Amino acid sequence: MRDDSTGPDAGPPPVKGALRPIRRLANRRLSAANRSAGRSMWTADLGDRPLTVADLDVHEAPASAPVAQALGLAVGEPVVVRDRLYVVEGEPVQLATSYLPAALVRDSAIARPDTGPGGVCARLAELGLRPVRFTEELRVRPPSRTEATRLRPGPSAPVLEICRTAFTDEGRAVEWTRMVLDPAVFVLEYQLTDA
Repeated sequence: MRDDSTGPDAGPPPVKGALRPIRRLANRRLSAANRSAGRSMWTADLGDRPLTVADLDVHEAPASAPVAQALGLAVGEPVVVRDRLYVVEGEPVQLATSYLPAALVRDSAIARPDTGPGGVCARLAELGLRPVRFTEELRVRPPSRTEATRLRPGPSAPVLEICRTAFTDEGRAVEWTRMVLDPAVFVLEYQLTDA
């Protein structure tokens, strides 16, 4: 007997619990209109669905080689680190760790747990460091033990890693964020135009 459970008519695979897929709208979540309205990037993805930030840790640390390279810093130069777990409808869906040059942000709300309306991008704008361009690099890989424990993807399931760099109008990198997503939960949408 043939198993058609993975065939074209099988439908989408089940996701965690009863969680509906999250459509990650990259262009909308990073838009100037969304940021200037003081909304979270997640508003573009979730609308009114409940979101919780868990395990938030904000501290200074020396920049590792990848962080230093992304931000144009020397290895070991201090950065503000914002590490958190995003939970939607009670399910862990994404880990995110952001790194920002401490010399630029240590005396701002970015170095505190509550960054205020509009989040980090709004606070960067207040500091004269408004992000206007973003790059994202995506790859699928096995989760680390820590990621598997915190994110709880399915058995033997990979994770999706997105590394985003935020740049000012002058081309200065002001934030580098490594996000680790459960790919069974997300649909990624990018709108590309001919520039």
